[in-house]
Amino acid sequence: MTTIRKTLSALCLWALGALSLHAGGILTNTNNSIRFNRMFAREGAIAIDGVYSNPAGVAYLSEGFHLSINNQSAFQTRTIWSGMQVRGLEGTPFFTPFSMNGGNELGIKKYKGEATAPILPSIQAAYNKGNWSFQAGFCVNGGGGKCTFNHGLASFERTIALIPMALAQMGMPSPTLGYSVSSYLYGRQYVLGVQLGAAYKFNDHLSVYGGGRFNIVSNKYEGYIAGISANIGGVDENLHDFFGVKAGEAATAVAYFTQLAANATSEAQRQAYLEQAAVYQRTEQTLVRAQTAVADKHLDCSQSGWSITPIIGVNYRVNDKLNIGARLEITTNFNIENHTRRDDTGLFADGVNTPHDLPGLLALGAQYEVLPRLRVGVGYHYFFDKDAEMANGKQKYLSGNTQEYLAGIEYDITDKIQVSMGGQKTNYRLGDGKFLNDMSFVTSSYSLGFGVGVKVAKNVTVNAAYFWTNYKHFKKEYDETISLLGNDIQVHNTDEFTRTNKVFGVGVDIDF
Repeated sequence: MTTIRKTLSALCLWALGALSLHAGGILTNTNNSIRFNRMFAREGAIAIDGVYSNPAGVAYLSEGFHLSINNQSAFQTRTIWSGMQVRGLEGTPFFTPFSMNGGNELGIKKYKGEATAPILPSIQAAYNKGNWSFQAGFCVNGGGGKCTFNHGLASFERTIALIPMALAQMGMPSPTLGYSVSSYLYGRQYVLGVQLGAAYKFNDHLSVYGGGRFNIVSNKYEGYIAGISANIGGVDENLHDFFGVKAGEAATAVAYFTQLAANATSEAQRQAYLEQAAVYQRTEQTLVRAQTAVADKHLDCSQSGWSITPIIGVNYRVNDKLNIGARLEITTNFNIENHTRRDDTGLFADGVNTPHDLPGLLALGAQYEVLPRLRVGVGYHYFFDKDAEMANGKQKYLSGNTQEYLAGIEYDITDKIQVSMGGQKTNYRLGDGKFLNDMSFVTSSYSLGFGVGVKVAKNVTVNAAYFWTNYKHFKKEYDETISLLGNDIQVHNTDEFTRTNKVFGVGVDIDF
């Protein structure tokens, strides 16, 4: 059962990917304003939210101080339908092990995780004077939520699911096959970004921007795996206790036959008793290893790190109706360091660093005024995911980089009320699916959003928006070798991934 010790590792990797609650690339959140949520295509817009989406364009705002304060609440689910078949056991109950613990008759079991982030703030500010625009921003640039998982994942249950088969092979069959495990994980992940920079407008048409974002990562994982049980002889047994009792019985037998050997009256009798003692000693060693493998495991680990992302931007105003903006964020090398207080898995050593790069991003967009009250926008995002190093070089399994296509429309109902709506299509280049696992996965999607802006005072606008994301299903099939008590077992696995995402936000823009 050597792979059971990896279960908490699996859960933590799941949490690392489960907390990306926003629009954007694999590790990047791009919806950092309510104006984005209600229109999406903001790279060509000239507004205060451009501190993130079109910083060069902010130079064309009026002189003075401009401020945008926003908060979003995000709610996400992740669902995986997982199955496992054991090669060579067709026609037996052990062929589809998940059927023994909640799986359907085909051995497919549903796993669901939920993540919430009720408070996701962002602030964007700019001070314009003459041709200069000095800007600052704060956002949750990656992650941004907390997850609790109470029912485990297939990635570690696959090993546990083989225990009834192993018990039968050890001479401990049961007329009522079944197993169970209690697992828990609390995970939290934040990548906080503080952006500083300045834009300069050369004339009424061209402006440029230069700056950077200081990123701080803060992760926290607490969890356990406990109470691994299986049905033996019709009785559900806690395996740690059961193996402990059986190991004690074997140790008693070793002592008994060793004593008999010492008191033997002939050499042949002594050798026979010693052979019996050796048999029980091997049994005791096997049972002790099994007991260790199914012992409760606990983890208490936090992670931290920091990096700086260089950002450049350019904006070109073709005329009073058409504006074009672009932004380039450079791929950022990023390591996170373990701060481990307890780790029974042996996989999260204190002080170890793990690659956690932020992918670069090229963002392009345009906005066109169709009518004095009507504007349309389009945008394009290209994430350099394959250049961003991940743990174990996982980025190599991608077949290409993520691309996003955005479009939106904005209409002024009156001088004080503005409505907008938009959409975004995200295409992940996932290849054959090797990049995905139930601990960390994404699937291609499309998002739709709408919202309203209300000018409550001459210089104050309140924004509200809602958007949701519809994810495709991605099915993955692969073979795996699982080690169990020194035996290599060949299995065929299936995983079907999908998720949901809903975000509601409110904010206020103020011109001083």
